[in-house]
Amino acid sequence: MTDLAEYRSLFISARDGLKLHVRDYGEASHPALPVVCLPGLARTSADFHELALALSNDARRPRRVIALDYRGRGRSEYDRTWSNYDLKIELDDVLQVLAATGIHEAVFVGTSRGGLITMSMAPVRPGAIKGVVLNDIGPVLDAQGLIRIRGYVGKLPAPRTWAEASDILRQVFGAQFPILNAAEWDGYARRTWKEADGRLVPDYDTALMKTLEQLDLEAPLPVLWPFFDGLKHAPMLVLRGAFSDLLSDATVNAMVARHPACEGFTVAGQGHAPILAGKDILGRIARLCARADDARH
Repeated sequence: MTDLAEYRSLFISARDGLKLHVRDYGEASHPALPVVCLPGLARTSADFHELALALSNDARRPRRVIALDYRGRGRSEYDRTWSNYDLKIELDDVLQVLAATGIHEAVFVGTSRGGLITMSMAPVRPGAIKGVVLNDIGPVLDAQGLIRIRGYVGKLPAPRTWAEASDILRQVFGAQFPILNAAEWDGYARRTWKEADGRLVPDYDTALMKTLEQLDLEAPLPVLWPFFDGLKHAPMLVLRGAFSDLLSDATVNAMVARHPACEGFTVAGQGHAPILAGKDILGRIARLCARADDARH
């Protein structure tokens, strides 16, 4: 089965007319809660392909899954104004996608920036959030992780081949992901670059680096506990990579202690942000979705 047969590509207009691309898996008629997948800063909907297939094809409880390419990423249009790569605008883009797809309530799976968007949604659309998976993100961010991310977004060397692309990622992220094998590095590379005019180029607008350059990482970072507290009504799973430099173990423990229905899980052998694949992680997310279904009734 090809990718095109596994999901539908939707193109939805943002409020300013920019076209957003969404992968749509499964059927809208499924009675189980749909799942909305929100990727990291310079990542795309492709990161959720294995998860989306598992959830949409679950024999006992299939569910619709949508995964968004933010503006300037994947198959969404690039914004001519780089300052529009902003959390508030991207949150509004997500709300436009929910309206266009007819999704009124869902489980939200947010990796890194996607988790920040999910927390930001809590004050404006709490009723839409019936379950949450926060993948290596929380209300307290470690500046060391942001410094590292700022060091590579839009700045990776240009690979000439897919093998070279895998080698670049292994050199840059090997300490964060020591357990990945050659096939997994190749998959990571193919979710990071795309082929265009006979070359491999990043699958995102490299102007994203400008948004990171605006951050003053010497100043105290904002603490987002009030936004996190807005999610207390929804069952939650927090995934943390064992080698994460953005989300500390202490923050996860505080999240679990503060939220009445929050489970924390450390993903061995991975850093920021864990790859959502493999029987254990997919099973944990499926169980969180089932908890959200049950809590709704």
